[in-house]
Amino acid sequence: MSEQTYLLPAEKVRAMAEAIVRAMGAGAGRAGIVADHLVTANLYGHDSHGVGMLPKYVAGYRAGLLRPAQELRIVSDLGAALVCDGGMGLGQVMGREAMRRGIEAARRHGVAVISLRNAFHLGRIGTYAEQCAEAGLASMHYVNVNYIAPLVAPWGGRDARFGTNPFAAALPMPGEDPIVLDMATSRTALGKVRVARNRGERFMAGALIDARGEPSDDPEVMFSEPMGAILPFGEHKGHALAMICELFAGALTGGETYRPERRHPAAIQNNMLSVLLTPEAVGGEAYAEEARRFRAWVKASPPAAGADRVMMPGEPERRSAEARRREGLPIDARTLAELAGAAAEIGAEWPEGLPRG
Repeated sequence: MSEQTYLLPAEKVRAMAEAIVRAMGAGAGRAGIVADHLVTANLYGHDSHGVGMLPKYVAGYRAGLLRPAQELRIVSDLGAALVCDGGMGLGQVMGREAMRRGIEAARRHGVAVISLRNAFHLGRIGTYAEQCAEAGLASMHYVNVNYIAPLVAPWGGRDARFGTNPFAAALPMPGEDPIVLDMATSRTALGKVRVARNRGERFMAGALIDARGEPSDDPEVMFSEPMGAILPFGEHKGHALAMICELFAGALTGGETYRPERRHPAAIQNNMLSVLLTPEAVGGEAYAEEARRFRAWVKASPPAAGADRVMMPGEPERRSAEARRREGLPIDARTLAELAGAAAEIGAEWPEGLPRG
């Protein structure tokens, strides 16, 4: 039986998210950044990285692992190479500030490489690619995940050994929406499994294995002990890209690759290596016209059965946001109950008229 799902105004959901983050000791500006980030993830259809993450943040805060007042620390600044430490501060705040500094550096030098290590959950990584694109920069972002239980099985393996290790990239298109890739290197994100479990639904075939290493469509395999695992996308190709994200983000940044001995149920730590490029430094303004030509060629492909058109990376998210701004954010009763419990736990005010699950 599926859980009841509510369609809620984005403004009320945002108010709830901001109240919870403020109750953890973050100022209004920081709480607003986190709330905007989470609600945008819900609008874009990435409920796995939306407001449903807040109970995990509250658990991290109460365990002394999430530090809402933490400032970004600059470890070293070589001009075009910047190393930052998030000190387990709010990931959305740390990521935004690191990209702001990276954008400034790339504008001075044509290119910038930003190492951000030791941030609490960065959230939807596409946010940082979009921030760079809005500033007119192309960018690539490699991320790994620590502290959580290992989630993803290596290709050819039977148990989990690392996280969902996302990769994001964006190309700015002057006067138009950017082309944005934002993906986990696993077949799915853990949060999407959580959403299915909370809705009482089976999960898509080919994404999960149980604790014995056998295929499963039961989302509970990721929330019981012994735990199952998510498979990499694209078999060996997703596995290989996950390894690159782990090593670029966890080793090259001076952070850490996955360490099972540091597992903690109340924390999510991210490291991110970002490469930012000004188009003028690598190819000039003609890139945009070339990108438009290629985009038009690809989109002219006749739609396959079940598809209404060929889309570019980032288009599904924008279509989702249009619909959800109009119709409301779908949030299931179980997730709402978890959010209400987290709010009560730290004394955050629950917005009037918002159901509690």
